[in-house]
Parts: sequence; C-alpha cells; structure tokens
Amino acid sequence: MLTINSITMPYGEIKIFSGNSNRPLAEKICERLGVPLGKASAEKFKNGEIKVQILENTRGKDVFVVQSGAQPINDNLVELLLMIDALRRASAGRITVVMPLFFYSRQDRKDRPRVPISSKLIANLLVAAGAKRILTMDLHADQIEGFFDIPFDKLFASYFMLPYLRDNFDDNLVIVSPDAGGVLRAEAYAKRLGVPIAVIIKRRGKSGEVEKMTFVGDVKGKDAIIVDDMIDSGGTLIKATETALEHGAKSVWVCAPHAIFSGNAEKNLASSPLSQIIVSDTLPVSHFDKLKVLSSSETFAEAIKRIHEEKSLSDLCEIPS
Repeated sequence: MLTINSITMPYGEIKIFSGNSNRPLAEKICERLGVPLGKASAEKFKNGEIKVQILENTRGKDVFVVQSGAQPINDNLVELLLMIDALRRASAGRITVVMPLFFYSRQDRKDRPRVPISSKLIANLLVAAGAKRILTMDLHADQIEGFFDIPFDKLFASYFMLPYLRDNFDDNLVIVSPDAGGVLRAEAYAKRLGVPIAVIIKRRGKSGEVEKMTFVGDVKGKDAIIVDDMIDSGGTLIKATETALEHGAKSVWVCAPHAIFSGNAEKNLASSPLSQIIVSDTLPVSHFDKLKVLSSSETFAEAIKRIHEEKSLSDLCEIPS
C-alpha cells in the first residue's frame, strides 16, 4: 500500500471517484493508495439521458476521476463530462481525469476531406467541463498530448509488461511492429530486451482491408512478440500471426495494453494460432484461454500519489530501461 501525505498539499485531501466504465480498476487503485472510493451515482432516464450526482463533499479537495474509453463509449464519455461538471460546481480544488484509454484516440487527424479531428474535440470538451489535468496510458497517437493546454501525463504499460516478458522469454526472441506507425514502440521494447526487431508492411485493398502482409526482418526459429497499443477486432492481428508463422516463427505472442475486443474478437483470438495475448486492465476484460491480464493499478496509483504530492512523474512517463 502507498502512503499519501495530505497535510501540506495545496489542493487538500485526495478523493477518487469512478464512472461505470471500469470500476474494478478504480477499486484496485484505491486499495493500493489506502483511500476509499468516492461515493457517486450515475443513472439513466428511460430515454437514455444520463443523470450524475456526487454523494459526498469535495470542496477544496484534490479529486481524481477514473473513466476509460470502454464500451458503450458514448455513454461513458457523457458520464465522465457530467461528473467533471458536477465536481467543478461542487468547488473541487482540482479535477484530474484518469483516462486509462483515451476516448476517440484513433481519430487524431484529418485523413480525408470533411472529417472531424475527434480526439481534439474530446480534449476541448474535457477542458470546458472543468478538467485541470489529464492522466492516461499508451496513447494511440502521441500528438493528442498537444491538443491540451493543461498538464498532461502519459504513462507506459511497459512498466509492468517488460518485467513479464523478461521473466518468460529467453534471448531467442524478436519484437514485431504490426505496422510502420508502431516502429518506435517496438524499437523501445527490443532495445530494452536486447533483441532484434521486425516490421510488418501492410498493403490495403480498395475496401480498406489488409490485402497483403510482408515481413521486414527475420523471425525464423524465434518467438515473435507483436507489440501494439490496442487490440480491437483482432482480425489484422490474426493475419499477422499467420504470416509470422509462415515465415518460420517458432511461436507468436501479442503484447498490447488496451483490450477493446469488439465483436467476436475474444472467440477469434482464443481459436487463433497465437500462443498468448498479454493485455492490461485499462479496459474491463473477460478471461479466456490464452489471455494474460497484467494490472495497471500500481502504475496509476503511483502516478496519482505523485500528482497529489506535487512530485515529478518523469520516470513514469518514459519507457523504463
């Protein structure tokens, strides 16, 4: 359990609240910090309208709201915005949004004419509601950090994923980036594990689906670990696994913090040739064969403690050696 010093803190006593997106994670964070989870209610009217109420005093308190971009994503987003507004109107000293998976993080730029930059809009909404600081983990696109003019802290799941990989693999290993955009992430893992890297080059057809995959790098006779930030439907990941095995990989694993698992993802991944799917609990997940869930609660708890005590997060916001 972490010990919190609240005596001389400029924002007063720490309070942690949770929406409905990932309450189990919020409870784990509170357990590690030794503080109770704040009392709040979030209900729905029959027409789908969401009603939020904070059920305890937050005046002058240092408040943290845990809410992740889980399904149903739009309900969870509105719930978060309403909680922030309620806390602001209740005179909370500071409101920090703890968002393990950033809402709408895959819509970070204009890649076609006449489309929104959705994650920038989310940033505007959070600030307008009253958020004073953002704490998240493994952004899909690092540029999202630049959408904010308030303090923004980005943690890395590698803090608890790298030790797991070191304990379960020898040097006969290769880290695989699933696309060109993930090369920096894969290189960071490969460098710290002292192993080579391979990259998958995707060719997409007219429909936008992956038409062909080509490997750059050698995976023959090695355990291949595909490192990504999230797993959604799992379709492209399974194709990448099959391609790696065709190129002679001894086994294929995947390591990604955010387990979205939409549609039939869990069923398809469980029956795939993947040896293991390593994820974190930034989103609620159902356990199935081949799934290994590592908890992010200790990392978030340490970050919350440091924010509350006005201490540096520098080492938490870099991939560890």
